[in-house]
Formats: sequence, C-alpha cells, structure tokens
Amino acid sequence: MDTHLLDAKGALQHYLQGARDPILWKLDGLGERDLRLPRTPTGTNLLGIVRHVANVEIGYFGPTFGREWPDPDHPLFVTDEQADADPQADWWVPAEVSAAEVIDFYRAVWAFSDATIADLDLDARGAVPWWPPDHRDVSLARIIVHVISDTTRHGGHADILREAIDGAAGLRPESTNLPDLDWASYTARLTAVAEQFPPD
Repeated sequence: MDTHLLDAKGALQHYLQGARDPILWKLDGLGERDLRLPRTPTGTNLLGIVRHVANVEIGYFGPTFGREWPDPDHPLFVTDEQADADPQADWWVPAEVSAAEVIDFYRAVWAFSDATIADLDLDARGAVPWWPPDHRDVSLARIIVHVISDTTRHGGHADILREAIDGAAGLRPESTNLPDLDWASYTARLTAVAEQFPPD
C-alpha cells in the first residue's frame, strides 16, 4: 500500500498496524515454554510483551474516549484492581492461557481499537485517566501516535528477545531488511573494535 495516497487517518492506521504485525511474527514457530521464559533480569518475555501492548491499546482507545472494553472478564484483560495488586500483571501470561489465546486476544484488541479510530475524527477529544490532570486532555491523533511509538518500542524488545532465542531476526518474513552478511565475521569485527578499550 502506498502511504503517500492515504489520508492522515489512513496513514496513521497503516503505521499502527505496521507496528503490531511484527510482534506476532516474533512468536512464530516457538513453543509455549520459549514464549514465556524471562529473557532479561526484569522478566521480559515474548508473550508478556503481547499481553502488555494489548492492554495498552485497550486503555488508550477505550476509557480515554469513553468506550468500554466489551469483554472485562477475559483472562488477559488487566483491571485496575489487578494492576494495583501486581504492577507487572500485564507482563506475563498464566500457564492456563495458551499462546493461541494470547494471539486471539491481541487481534480482538486490534478490532476494538480500529473501531474507535474509525468512529472518531482525528481531532476528537479524550482524556487519559492515568495521566496528570494538566496534560491528560488529548486528541485521537495524539493517542494514535503515542500507541504507535509504544508498540514500536516493544516490537524492538521482541526483536532482540527472538534473535537471542534462535537467531531469527528482521522486519518481516518476506523482507527482513537485513543485508546478506557473514554475521559471525561482522560481530567479530565489532568485538575487536570494542576490545581496544579497557573494561569499565
């Protein structure tokens, strides 16, 4: 799709979806264990990233504009009470919820968020309940940009986690956006440069 031919809302929607899709691609081919294992000292894991970005979208495209998530009893939806009890509640997935269910949840969230975008003008006003009162008043356009930024950031996290698991890397399955290199030689060259400096 040529984004130059899209109107402003269509372009924002295009880039939002472009931030979402790679996150799900990073799950492809991995089993339940690999998808849940913490990969950083702060517990970051691939399924947790998906649950987090889904709940972020619900908050920004739901209550911010007076719209309620239609399935408040869904096991992956994090209520305010759950978040108060466990500040990391949206960063991990219970064993009884499968990866397939996480993917379905995220896709349902897309439909919910996309309906908000379709129903409102870009200058429609909303209020982010958890932002400080002096700047919680927002437009739909600002919220779309904010969610694109947040989703892209977490997509980068997923990129690094997946590469560390099995070497799978890149932007999209059909176009990784990576040059055809001898990566072992490349990393050896970078290591040699770094080792010219004393350790901290």
